[in-house]
Amino acid sequence: MMEKILVGYATKYGSTQEVASFIADVFREPGGNVDLQELRDVRSLDGYRAVVMGAPFYMFKWMKDARQFLSRHQEALSGIPVAVFALGPTEEFKSEEDRHQTYAQLDKALVEFPWLKPVDQALFGGKFDPANLKFPISLFMGKMAPSDLRDWDQIRAWAEDVRGRI
Repeated sequence: MMEKILVGYATKYGSTQEVASFIADVFREPGGNVDLQELRDVRSLDGYRAVVMGAPFYMFKWMKDARQFLSRHQEALSGIPVAVFALGPTEEFKSEEDRHQTYAQLDKALVEFPWLKPVDQALFGGKFDPANLKFPISLFMGKMAPSDLRDWDQIRAWAEDVRGRI
């Protein structure tokens, strides 16, 4: 059996799952052996030669499932290549400073895990659909306009680059 690559994700409303699925498909194109799985459901990394993991940011924090996955699998992840992506901004940047601060969120999230040395990391635009919000958040953000800043060409280019390095 070929060693597999795990593309794992954490998601709240499904957007990160869509991106992870897209990345898994890119990895499969040359005949790659890839599993797609929600991070909270991963029990073991035995048999995986690399991991690509993604999670969104909510209120400037990386989703809890991603943090728990890294903590739970620290030993295994320390011995294999890992690439990390996150979904973040759901509206266009108003300034270059906003862009810099947003991209720094991923660096800040990874500081919690000094042992993790990703082969690459990326922050992609996110998706916001107020129709998916639950109470009480819907009271505050339910009237905002929907947006989708996921750049599929950028995501494909990143996935192809990472695929060649892990």
